[in-house]
Parts: sequence; C-alpha cells; structure tokens
Amino acid sequence: MNLRMKKNDELDVNLTPLIDVVFLLLIFFMVSTTFEKEALMHVDLPESVTAPIESIDQPLSITINAEGQYSVNDKDLASTELSVLSTAIAAVAGEQKDLPVLIRADARTPYQAVITAMDVVSRQGLSKVSLATMAAK
Repeated sequence: MNLRMKKNDELDVNLTPLIDVVFLLLIFFMVSTTFEKEALMHVDLPESVTAPIESIDQPLSITINAEGQYSVNDKDLASTELSVLSTAIAAVAGEQKDLPVLIRADARTPYQAVITAMDVVSRQGLSKVSLATMAAK
C-alpha cells in the first residue's frame, strides 16, 4: 500500500472567468461614466496692432463684464437670459439691419458670453459686428 500523496506537476489556474469579469467591469464603467464638458472657456482678448477703426456714427454697443452680465448702449440688463438681451437689441436696432454692432468684453469674460451675444446679434439680422480690443502697448 502506497500512502504517499502524488505530486501534481503543475496546478492550472483558469484565468478566463477573471478576465471576463474585468472586461465586463471595464465596459460598465466606461458606459456609466459621464464626461463633463467644459461649459465656459476663458480667453484674454487680443491686443490690436493695427490702426484704430474709423469712428462710426452711433454703433449698437454691447458690453459684457467679467461675470458675463450684459449692457446694451450703457444700459444694464436685469438678467443674462437670451430673451432679455434679444429684446434690448431689438429695441435699439429697430428695423435697421445695417446698424454696426460693437461688442466690448472684459478680458476675463467667459467666452461663451461673447458667443451668446454674437448669436443674438446674428438672429436679429445684424451683420456688421466687431469686437473691441485694446491698443498694443
């Protein structure tokens, strides 16, 4: 009678179920993760190195401060909503479609606020839009 235990040469570990579980977890986390998009992009507006633009008779002036609040022809708007900005621009521009528009934005203004102002101006049918810059030092 042989009481010795037989030696197994090698133990085989099946890794297939482990790999399956890892891939399933990877797919689950990739699908369930939400990637947050950058809502606001901050930019410093460039300095102008060209000659200043000739004076234009009473352009429509839209000023945007660092917090993204609008004022139209130096009149502060109560809200930053699109409808309020659109109404204020329509009141100033009236039926004039060739009225020049000057957008003056603080260097720390969120760029999305400038894009919004340009979009509202475009929807009003105004096409002569310019951005104010500082003269180079």
